Amino acid sequence: WHGHRTATAIMRAVNEDAPEEAFRLIDESHALLLDDRRTLRAVEDALRDLESATDRAGGTSSGVADGSGAPGGTEMFVGPLAAALGIRPATLRAWERAGLVRPRRDPLTGYRVYDAADVRDARLVHQLRRGGYLLDRIAPLIAQVRAAGGLEPLQAALDDWHDRLAARGRAMLAGAAALETYLRERG
Repeated sequence: WHGHRTATAIMRAVNEDAPEEAFRLIDESHALLLDDRRTLRAVEDALRDLESATDRAGGTSSGVADGSGAPGGTEMFVGPLAAALGIRPATLRAWERAGLVRPRRDPLTGYRVYDAADVRDARLVHQLRRGGYLLDRIAPLIAQVRAAGGLEPLQAALDDWHDRLAARGRAMLAGAAALETYLRERG
């Protein structure tokens, strides 16, 4: 499915005897579908890597087996979390400014305190950044993880995403077949 605007532009180009423009629009739409498929694959890979890291860390959802480095046993300060991820604390602060992680501030010290969900988000951001994704492309995924309530409920969203991409691909194939028939009949 190219979407209404693109489909209209394709048909306008065809009816104005500008088939190259129509083909360019179709190619761009297919490229967007491919990009969406690659994004989904990267998300699934990142989630698998995150789950593997969690399993290696002792099976906790935060990836912190003993909670070292923070009050309360399951929270972390910026330094220990950055060290666990192999990044600089400034990177975590940049992710916070981008809204990708949302640590609370300790009321007494003002230090950033990352709870289990923040650690999960930081690990996911880290995996996606390693995969070459920019922060603005990561933000919607983090929002979905938060809205789903974690990684496990996100599986339903990923399944839905697969279904929507498959339906879109099939619709685009059907549209291409119909366009070919139309072009052939026009002569």
